[in-house]
Amino acid sequence: MCGIFGLIDTPWAQSAQRALDAVAPRGPDEAGHWQADGVWLGHRRLSIIDLEGGHQPMVSADGRYVIVFNGEIYNFRELREEMRDQGRRFRTRSDTEVLLEGYAAWGRELLQRLDGMFAFAIWDTHARSLFCARDRMGIKPFFYSTLQGFSFASTLGPFLRLEGFPRHLNFEAIRDYLGFQCIPAPISMVREVCQLPPAGWLLFDAVRVRVESGRFWTIPGAQPDAPSRDECVAAVDGVIAASVKRQLVSDVPLGVFLSGGIDSSLMVHYMAQAHADPLQTFNVRFAQAGFDETRYARAVADRYGTRHHVFDAPDIDGDVFVEAVHALDQPLADPAYVTTSVLARLTRRHVTVAVSGDGGDELFGGYPRYLDRETDHPRSPAKALLRRAVEAGALPGSLLRRTLTGKELLLYRKLDLGPWTVSRKSLAALLTPDALRAARPEQVLRSWQELAGSFSGRWDTDALMRADLWSYLSENCLAKTDRASMAHSLEVRVPLLGNDVLDTVLRWPAAVHFATNGPTLGKALLGELARRHLPEAVWNRPKHGFSVPLGDYFAGAWKAVCERHMTQIAQRAPFLRPDAVEHLWAQALKGRARRLFYGLLVLLVWIEHHPLDA
Repeated sequence: MCGIFGLIDTPWAQSAQRALDAVAPRGPDEAGHWQADGVWLGHRRLSIIDLEGGHQPMVSADGRYVIVFNGEIYNFRELREEMRDQGRRFRTRSDTEVLLEGYAAWGRELLQRLDGMFAFAIWDTHARSLFCARDRMGIKPFFYSTLQGFSFASTLGPFLRLEGFPRHLNFEAIRDYLGFQCIPAPISMVREVCQLPPAGWLLFDAVRVRVESGRFWTIPGAQPDAPSRDECVAAVDGVIAASVKRQLVSDVPLGVFLSGGIDSSLMVHYMAQAHADPLQTFNVRFAQAGFDETRYARAVADRYGTRHHVFDAPDIDGDVFVEAVHALDQPLADPAYVTTSVLARLTRRHVTVAVSGDGGDELFGGYPRYLDRETDHPRSPAKALLRRAVEAGALPGSLLRRTLTGKELLLYRKLDLGPWTVSRKSLAALLTPDALRAARPEQVLRSWQELAGSFSGRWDTDALMRADLWSYLSENCLAKTDRASMAHSLEVRVPLLGNDVLDTVLRWPAAVHFATNGPTLGKALLGELARRHLPEAVWNRPKHGFSVPLGDYFAGAWKAVCERHMTQIAQRAPFLRPDAVEHLWAQALKGRARRLFYGLLVLLVWIEHHPLDA
C-alpha cells in the first residue's frame, strides 16, 4: 500500500515534495519521485510484495511509461505469466511492473483483467498523456484537479499543501456531509478538486489539454432467477474461500480485524482454511456491555487457535479523538472511524497487513432498510392534504415525515439533513442563508438517487442494495477503513469485495439474502455459512454493529473538546448557525441527536486543522 501524487504542467511544482509528504504515513518505507518535461510524479511506499524490488515511480523497460500505484493486484502472477507467454520480460516480482507492462500490452482493456484494490496513474512520455484508474468498489481513493494543468493524489491532503493552490470550501460537499455523514464522489471538500468515482478511469491529454473519462465496470442488475438456496450457499462458500486465499499474498505478516460479528469471523475461518500461519486476530474491548463483543471474538479465536490480541477502548481520550480527526483528509462522521483508527494503530505494532470483513452487510443484505421499498409508501389524498397543512404552518413541521410517500420518504429516512424547510431534518436550520443557497439542498445525495433509479426505475430491494455499494460502502465504510488504517501505515484488505465474489453474488436477486426466520432477517447466505463454520455464540444473536458509546464520550473524555469548539463556531465555520449547533450539543448531552452532533463536532475539529476559504 502506498501514497501517490503527481503534477502535469502546473505552477505548483515548487511545493511538490511538501505535498507528497502529506501521504507519508501511507508509505513510510521509501520515497521517490520522477521528473521531466513539466511532469512530477511522486510515490511513498509501504513495502508488501517484492520488498527488494518494486521501487516507484517505475519506468517501463522501453522508457515510454512511468507509473505510480497505490494498492494490490491479487491476480498479478497470472497476468505476468500470460504476458511472459506473449514474449514480455520482467525485471521484478512486483505487481507494479505487471500493471505497467499490462498497460503497454493492452491499454485501457487492462482494467477488465484486474482483480485487486488500486488507484494508479501512468504517464505516457510519447503521447504526453496520463491514464488514471480506481478499483471497482473504490477501496483505494483517488483525487484530482484540472486547475492549471492536472494534479492528482491519493487523498485531498496533498492539495492543501500546494503553495498557491486555492482552498475554496465546497458547499455542496458540506450539504452531502451533513446529510449523509460523508462526501461522495465526484465532489470533495475543496471546490477545485474532484474524486475519481469507483471503477472510474480518466485520460488527461496534456497536448490538447483535454480530459476523457468513464467507467470500466458497472454494477450489474439482478437476473430474474437464482439457483436454489443450497446452490447459492455452496457458490458463496467457494468464491469467498478463493478470494481470501488469493488475498493472502504478502511478503510481510498478516492479521485479521475480528469484531466478533459474522463477517470478520468468517474471514478468520477462511484464512485458517487457507493455512495462514501465524494467524493473528485483533479486537477492541469496550467497558460498556452494550457495545462490547469481546467474548464473541474470543470464541472464534479459541476455535481456530489464533494469536488473539484485545485492546481496551477507554484510552480514546479527547487528544486521541482530535488527533484521529486531524488525520482525515476530509471529514467523515462515522463514529466507528475513531475506534478503527485506534485498532489500526495497535494492530500495526504486530502486523503490516490486516484483513477486514467490510462489504458483508451491503453485498449480502445486512440492513433491514433494504426491505423498505418505495411501493410500500403510496400516495394518498389524506397525505397530500396533511402536507399542505404542514407546509402552510397550520401543523407542526414534526409531522412532515407522515406526509411523505415513495422515493421521497426513503430519501428522508436515509438522510440526517435534507431540503425539507419545515422539518427537523432541514439543512436550513443549520446553514446560514448564503451557505444554503450555495449548497443547493435540492441536489443532496443526487448521485445515490440516480444510481438507485438506474436498475429498474424503482427503488426496490435490489436497487437499494446495489446503490449502497457506490455510496455508503465506498464513501463511508471503505473510506473509514482506508483512512484509519493508512494513518498508521497498515494495509487492510477486503476479500468479500473480490471480483469473483461480486460477479457471483450481484447476478442474483436480493430475495436470496433474506430469510423468513432466524435471529436476523437478512444475510441468509452468510448466516448459513456462519452456522456451518462458526461458534453458535457468533451467529445465534441479534446483529450488533461496530459502534461507540457516544453519550459516555460526550459527557466524559470528549466534553472539553466539545465545549471548546462550541465557543469557536463563528470563527471556524461562519457558514453554520451557532445557536443551532449549540442547541444540538445540549440535546446530545440529554441523549438525543448524538449522531448529528458528532458529525458537526468532526467538521469543526477538522476545519480547525484544515482551514478553508468559506
